[in-house]
Amino acid sequence: MIHAAGSMSILRMRAFTITELLVVTTVIIILAALVVSTVGYVQKKGARSRAETEIAAMSAALENYKADNGIYPSDSTKTDVDPTVAPTPAAACLYLYEQLSGDIDNSRIPETKSYFSFRPIQLSPVDQSQNVNFIRDPFGNTYGYSTAKALGKSYGYNPTFDLWSIADDSSGTNQTKWIKNW
Repeated sequence: MIHAAGSMSILRMRAFTITELLVVTTVIIILAALVVSTVGYVQKKGARSRAETEIAAMSAALENYKADNGIYPSDSTKTDVDPTVAPTPAAACLYLYEQLSGDIDNSRIPETKSYFSFRPIQLSPVDQSQNVNFIRDPFGNTYGYSTAKALGKSYGYNPTFDLWSIADDSSGTNQTKWIKNW
């Protein structure tokens, strides 16, 4: 009998209790939630960083354009945009694409000098067989481009050009979230 009772206590020691399983499951769920929230933050931070880099690169391309042509790309019907108003007009962004890429007919093949090579991920639609509709920021929005101040308008921030992304501000009204060159 003593031997049988001893083997029963050994069996009990090998099993998990319901409380132990609940504690372990809770810890795993908490850790998973922390990882998921951190991944979202890191992705948003990476997209902001990429947008800042793209704006800086397009600004440098605009400077090269000006060095060759004497002026920044400007069209009073397309780039007379108030940077404080959302949503951003796609016509100004498409015009910027045409001037920097040299792709005047939006076929994704440059017809004139190219100042900037856009990657497919930067263009909408991404499908290479379709024409370009606009330059897309990492958040999927249109980049804003305006030469309103240079055209003598009272709105705009830079006397040369304004280039911006509304980033993750879906309403387009919170400029503190925007990524901009001013």
